[in-house]
Amino acid sequence: MDITQDHKDAFDRDGFILLRGFLTPAETADVEANIQRFIDQILPQTPETTAFYEDTANPASIKRLQKMGEHDPYFATMTDAPPYAGLARALLADEVVPKQMQWFNKPARLGSATPPHQDGFYFMLEPNEAITLWLALDDIDEDNGCIRYVRGSHHRGIRPHQRSNVVGFSQGLPDYSDQDRAQEEAICAQPGDLFAHHSLTIHRADGNPSPRRRAALGLVYFAARAKEDAERAERYRQQLYQEWEQQGKI
Repeated sequence: MDITQDHKDAFDRDGFILLRGFLTPAETADVEANIQRFIDQILPQTPETTAFYEDTANPASIKRLQKMGEHDPYFATMTDAPPYAGLARALLADEVVPKQMQWFNKPARLGSATPPHQDGFYFMLEPNEAITLWLALDDIDEDNGCIRYVRGSHHRGIRPHQRSNVVGFSQGLPDYSDQDRAQEEAICAQPGDLFAHHSLTIHRADGNPSPRRRAALGLVYFAARAKEDAERAERYRQQLYQEWEQQGKI
């Protein structure tokens, strides 16, 4: 898909864009098949922190898979592929560093809400210039937990975050207000559509009480100009995993 100046302008203005039909149905089905292969064949061999569950006693309740590219060549290749890395470069106006490949899932009737947050809080970058590409794999709407973006919030810097009780989303905004909600835009999508949002864009999602799954694949890229405090970020992650393990959440 060609990225135009209009796409870039909208991303800079709003902090997110939606690209309809980024993948064909056949391409989307191939991604879906490889996610299922990863769950069936690769996941049992990976560290326990690769998967987070809504209910650790229910293997079908996976809510998030992370670092997929580190464990499987298909997803490593996908992260570096021109359609994705090229889009990240165009929107960030810089070379990019692929950082993360994640599968986000809200299981039918079980998926919990995602607290309002900014991805950049976790990234620990200076400047905080990064992007998440979010590939829809299901029909996603307000009934099954679509993403809600706060338009233009990336212009206002990092907001204070505090610990949440949601596994996989350790931090949330404690001061999320009615004014924030008034600026939300609910993004509904079909399989193969792709969202891109800036690391400082505030977003959240409701739970999924519907009988339909809500799944998407997320690809994270840091701008080359952004410098990561990698040691601090890894210490934070390890502390968090230890807490969750002690609480029986992973």
